[in-house]
Parts: sequence; C-alpha cells; structure tokens
Amino acid sequence: MHVLLFLLILLAFPVLEIWILIELADNYGWTLLGYLVVMTVLGWRLIQDEKQLVFSRVTQTLAAGGTPAKVLFGSAKNIIAGILLIIPGVVSDAFAVLLLLIPSPKPLNFEQTQETSDFEYEASYEYKREYERKTGQSTSSDVIEGEYKRED
Repeated sequence: MHVLLFLLILLAFPVLEIWILIELADNYGWTLLGYLVVMTVLGWRLIQDEKQLVFSRVTQTLAAGGTPAKVLFGSAKNIIAGILLIIPGVVSDAFAVLLLLIPSPKPLNFEQTQETSDFEYEASYEYKREYERKTGQSTSSDVIEGEYKRED
C-alpha cells in the first residue's frame, strides 16, 4: 500500500509541474522562460560553489577534531537544492527554496576548538603523569637522556 502511494506521488509530480508550467505560460508568456533560465543558472552556480567549498569545509572540520558528517549532509542538501533548481518547474523550485531555508550545521569556531584541545591536552597530561608515577620513567619530550661532559 505504501509503495503504491509513493508511486502515485512520484508520477503526480511531473504531471503537476507540466500543468502549472502550461498555466503560467498562458498567463505570463516569455517571462516564464526568463524565470526558468535564471533558476537553471542559479541552480548550476549553487552546485559549482558547493563543489568548491565542500573539500575545505571537511578539511577544516577534521583539523578541528570534529566529524565531517554534518558538513557532508549540509553540502548534500545544497546540491539537491541545486538539482531541483535546474529541473524546470515552479514546484521543484519551491522545494529547493525550502531545502535552502533549512539551517545548515554551524562550523566550529575557535573557542569550541580551543576548549576541545585544552580538554584533550589535560587528559593527555594526566595520563603521562600516571605513567610516570607507576613506572618511574619520565615521558617529557624536553628531557634528553645520555652522557654529558661539562666544560667551563
């Protein structure tokens, strides 16, 4: 039953798009063609910009110690919106605008990354102190073991 309903909705979408385009073409004529061309160019530009920005966003998130899943989902949302803008029709454009209005996850700012780094540093420091206490060996990187001879 659910599959049949899904297929009906999937088939009704192009019929609705074509019917609305015919009605708008009767009322607005060449203005509709201009609208469709502008929306196609905007959709193409959105996809191109997202392709250029996704790598730097993922790299920034990974460098800050975060997971790139939110960034990838936000980029996928924008690419789907760009594809919907390229498809000629008013209904697909309305869905694209709704997708673009959904807020994307915020990138990490410096304060968040600094707090995470401080916490990780403190945990690492506590682990080293515990290791030094149990083994009696120093793990400090500024200690160089070896023999030396002092000449004055």
